[in-house]
Amino acid sequence: MSRPSYPFEVKSRDIWRIALPASVAFITEPLAGLNDITVIGRLGDAALLGGLVLGALAFDFIFSMAYFLRTGTAGLTAQSIGSRDPQDGLIHLSRAVVASLIIGLAMIILSGPLLYVAGLALAPPTPGVADAMAAYFHVRIWSAPFSLINYALLGWYYGRGNARTGMMLQFIIHLVDIFLSVYFVYGLGWGIFGAALGTVLGQVVAALVGLVLVVRHFGGLRRLAPLIHPTELFDPTGLRRMIGLSRDLMLRSMALMGTYLIFAAQGSRMGEIALSANAILLNLLMISGYFLDGMAQAAEALCGKAVGANYRPAYERAYALSMRWGLAVSAGLAAFWLLGGPFVVDFMTTSEPVRAYAREFLWLAALCSLTGMPAFVYDGILVGSTLNITMRNGMIVALLAFLIGIFAFQPLAGNIGLWLAIHVFYLARAAYYWQALDRRKPSLFSQPSAAGS
Repeated sequence: MSRPSYPFEVKSRDIWRIALPASVAFITEPLAGLNDITVIGRLGDAALLGGLVLGALAFDFIFSMAYFLRTGTAGLTAQSIGSRDPQDGLIHLSRAVVASLIIGLAMIILSGPLLYVAGLALAPPTPGVADAMAAYFHVRIWSAPFSLINYALLGWYYGRGNARTGMMLQFIIHLVDIFLSVYFVYGLGWGIFGAALGTVLGQVVAALVGLVLVVRHFGGLRRLAPLIHPTELFDPTGLRRMIGLSRDLMLRSMALMGTYLIFAAQGSRMGEIALSANAILLNLLMISGYFLDGMAQAAEALCGKAVGANYRPAYERAYALSMRWGLAVSAGLAAFWLLGGPFVVDFMTTSEPVRAYAREFLWLAALCSLTGMPAFVYDGILVGSTLNITMRNGMIVALLAFLIGIFAFQPLAGNIGLWLAIHVFYLARAAYYWQALDRRKPSLFSQPSAAGS
């Protein structure tokens, strides 16, 4: 079936117009995690630090099951923009916000079973670590509805190519978290409870600000309300598309976070020193990943717009430019961590054994910037293309490759083998995405109709 085509150009400045503010925004997310680790780590209690690390990883995994609220909304919104939707993809945001409230409240109600499952999966090595993890979990679970609403809002803003507003909302989330966590832990002496409460309040404030901005974008509540028709909101075809996309992206996210949980669990079994050191290095890796996510966000918005506009030349150009600039950024990140990583490690913890252990394996974490770059950028391209099945299958294949890497390398090389398995995970993911996307690209575009030529 033919459909209209809306040609547009993609240049390097279009990539950076989205990637730069998105990268600056995304980098605040692991920096907030680094802040919590540093705030607790400088108290000098390895059990508290281990509990916070495992608690934060548990929430990364739990929230990853709803990460489709961000990625799915972004891809659908980008395609709506490309096809000239006069409501800027409002229906996709509305469905995502409703889903956020339902899922977030369910997480609070099921907090007990969720903590039990997380404890079994992460296997805290000592009672002290387990107690600290539980204390963190019971506070932070109250952020669930607000965290998921923020996923939906960020997906909508980034899908529209409005990276500056997305950047501002992420700044609010993490700056509020950072300042309040420091105040609660050191000013009020609330320990791990204070670190968790700071995170909750950051999510609450950002969600409220983001919703107010949406209302203002559409000219106020009186103008916005008539645009959200219940029949369209609950349209069976639209809901089936959202549910299918959400299901596949959820499985993809679970496989991704499962990889990091297995990584943490393997480190946990090597003792508190290995657990804490690997957690620090993993956060450095996350900083690189979130920075590269800025480039992926540009690929997502521009490739999604090209699919919606039915214009393949713009798609191919966005694909090429995002990979080219991604390589340059990843090389710079690897060099930065190789040179400056030891200073960051020493700042994050006062424990000399943890410092020494982390420095020993820093080079392996730094090189993840290079091996992980293609996978991160492909994520953006596939989200914009709404190739959710390809994303799901690729992540499952990569998880299997990671498990094979652990069994092959860790018994022989210990922690080096564990980090080598992470590299295998990234490379396998990129290889699968490359060959699958090469086959699927022609089906994304149809012959332009005369009206849109």
